[in-house]
Amino acid sequence: MSVAPTGIREISGTTVVLAGQDIDTDRIIPARFLKHLTFTDLGRHVFEDDRKQMTAAGRTHPFDDPARQNASILLTAANFGCGSSREHAPQALKRWGLSAVVGESFGEIFHGNCASIGLPCVSLNSADAAEARAVADSDPHCLARLDLVERLLVIGERRYPIQINESLRTRFVDGTWDTLTELAANLDAVRATAPRIPYFNGWQTDPASAGVR
Repeated sequence: MSVAPTGIREISGTTVVLAGQDIDTDRIIPARFLKHLTFTDLGRHVFEDDRKQMTAAGRTHPFDDPARQNASILLTAANFGCGSSREHAPQALKRWGLSAVVGESFGEIFHGNCASIGLPCVSLNSADAAEARAVADSDPHCLARLDLVERLLVIGERRYPIQINESLRTRFVDGTWDTLTELAANLDAVRATAPRIPYFNGWQTDPASAGVR
């Protein structure tokens, strides 16, 4: 049975805003949560240490703001997701509820890990990024729309051109970013190829024996 890929063409919703540059993956999800056997509960712990520190100081972290709890798009600054290569960071963001991240630039490995789970990271120039954050920060109910087809971020009445690698943008739009779905959609080719790969000899002719259904 083939499975049709699902494209990501447009993401709409409210926003959550994080100011500050060089927010690394250690802050996104603290190291102690890497012990989790699954990613399921990571959303509850995203930015946990930052959130506790702000609470102790009598302030509210954006991810604790009740008005931002259903946000779909994170707006941030430069070099977001730098630091270690932990894939738990994008998983935590996505499982908190985010569907896209908009910033000025991203850590390279973080950016790739986000792409592999269908969490688009797109860039704005620094002036547009600062303005977009200010607009979004001023109104938690303001709707944003990220259009990967038209290469635009729309917040209220403002429109900002986004930058994204064209090959990656195409894979998001047509659904080929999802490598597991791609494999499932081409099982006949997988079954035909697997026996010819030396280290798959134990597979014989049926990938189902290796867990591919």
